Amino acid sequence: MTRYFFIFLAAFLAFPVMSLAQTADVICDDSARLERMLSTVMQSERRALGLRGPETLLEVWIDPRTQDWTLVQTYTNGTSCIIAMGEQWEDLTPAPA
Repeated sequence: MTRYFFIFLAAFLAFPVMSLAQTADVICDDSARLERMLSTVMQSERRALGLRGPETLLEVWIDPRTQDWTLVQTYTNGTSCIIAMGEQWEDLTPAPA
């Protein structure tokens, strides 16, 4: 499964036109492995998070260079899923000084 995830991700990032289309499937993986991929391969940083329920956390990951964003849903069982991706993220609150 991991190999297919990285193949899909590489194809998704290689063809910007594909980012305009919605993906049919949600991409899920082990939370630690997905976090490493987001931070090292995609060079993203976790910028926001919030509880969706007692067992679910939503995280917003941003690439500071391109402002591309990834919405990740993390579960208490150790699984995380990329549920949405986009571009041109804009923070509406001022950054701390």
